Amino acid sequence: MKDIEKLKRWRLILGKESELSFANMNEDSPIALSAEETAMDKALEEIYSSKRFGDVGNANSGTGASMPKASQWMGDIRSLFDKDIVKIIQQDAIERCGLKDLLLEPEIMDEMEPNIELASTILTIRSHVPDKSKESVRRFIAKLVEQINKMLESDIKRVITAAMNKQEHSPIPSASAIDFKYTINKNLKNYNKELKTIIPDRVFFFDRVSTSDSKKWTVILDVDRSGSMGESVIYCSVLSSILASISSIKTKVIVFNDEVVDLTEQCSDPVDLLYGFELGGGTDINKSVKYCQSLVENPSKTMMFIVTDLYEGGNAGQLLTRLRDLKDDGVTVVCLLAITDSGKPSYDVDLAQKISNLNIPCFACSPQKLPILLDCILHHRDLSILEKSH
Repeated sequence: MKDIEKLKRWRLILGKESELSFANMNEDSPIALSAEETAMDKALEEIYSSKRFGDVGNANSGTGASMPKASQWMGDIRSLFDKDIVKIIQQDAIERCGLKDLLLEPEIMDEMEPNIELASTILTIRSHVPDKSKESVRRFIAKLVEQINKMLESDIKRVITAAMNKQEHSPIPSASAIDFKYTINKNLKNYNKELKTIIPDRVFFFDRVSTSDSKKWTVILDVDRSGSMGESVIYCSVLSSILASISSIKTKVIVFNDEVVDLTEQCSDPVDLLYGFELGGGTDINKSVKYCQSLVENPSKTMMFIVTDLYEGGNAGQLLTRLRDLKDDGVTVVCLLAITDSGKPSYDVDLAQKISNLNIPCFACSPQKLPILLDCILHHRDLSILEKSH
C-alpha cells in the first residue's frame, strides 16, 4: 500500500501525460486515483500540463470567459491543498498562465491565499488597480499584514518595553513589571540557608510611566521602494506600525526611489501605508539619508535602519560621507540589504563593503530576527551574530 501511495504522488506530480507509463509499470495493480485525487489532478493540469499550458488565464484559449473559470479554479485549489502548497501553485499560475492580467479582478483576489510575493507583485502595479478591485486588494493586503503582525508584534513590544524601562524603577507594584535581576542583586544579603532561597525585604519594579520626549529613543526607517525591494517594504510597513504603537519611542518612516517621501503620519496603519505608494522608480539613497539627517534630534538615542540593496543612482561618495557623519555623531546606523526569507538578496557588493568599513553593520535579516536585532541595538550588543556573509 505504501508503494501504491508513492506511485500516486508521483503520478500527480508528473501529470496526466504520465498515466500510460505508470499503467505499463504496474499492470497487475493499476493506479486508481480517488475522487479527491482526481480533483487535484485536474486542478494541477490547468497550469502544469504542456497541452493545456496557459488555459486558466488565457482569454484566447477557447474555453469561454476566463475570469469566472480562474476564480473557480482558485477556490478549488484552496479546498484541495495545504496553504503552503496553495501559495506555490498561485505563484506558478501567475508566472506561467497569464493570470497577472486577471489578478486585479475582485473575484480572483478574494480567492487568493495571501503571500508576500503576490503582495509585492500587486504593489508594482498599484496605480493600475481598477476602482472595482480596490477594496478586494485592500482586504488581501490586510490579511497578509495581519499574518506578519501576529509573527512580530508580541516579541518586538516585549523587547522595546524591557529596554525602555530598564533604568527607572517604580514603587507601584505589578507582577509583570518586576525587575528580577535588580531585585536579586539588592537582596543577596537576605539569603536564607535553611530555606535555600532569597527572602527579599524589597521588590523593585520597572517604571511603566512614559518617558519624556527628550529621553525617548527615535527609530528612523529609511526604506528603498525600488521594484526589487517589495518584500522588505511590506515587512517594514508592519514593523513601523508596531513601533508607532509604542509610546516610549518615536518612529519616523521615510521611503525613497529617486524621490523622498515622509510617511510618518501614515505609519499607524500598515495597510494605509502599503496602499499609499507604488514600487518602482530609480534609487537615490544619498538624497534620503540627507533628509533623515535633518530628523536626528538626539544622536545617542537614535537608531536608523537603511533598508536598501545599495544600487545607488545618486552620489555614492556623498552617501558614505553622510553615513560616517551620522556614525561619528553617535547615531546607531544599520544597513539592511533585505528583510526576507526568500534567499540571498542581490545587492551592490562594493558599496556594501565600503559601508561595512565604516563600522556600520551591513547584512540581510529575516523578519523573525527583527526583535533580536532591536534587542542587540538597545543593549549595545554585538550584531555579528545576525550578520550574513555577503
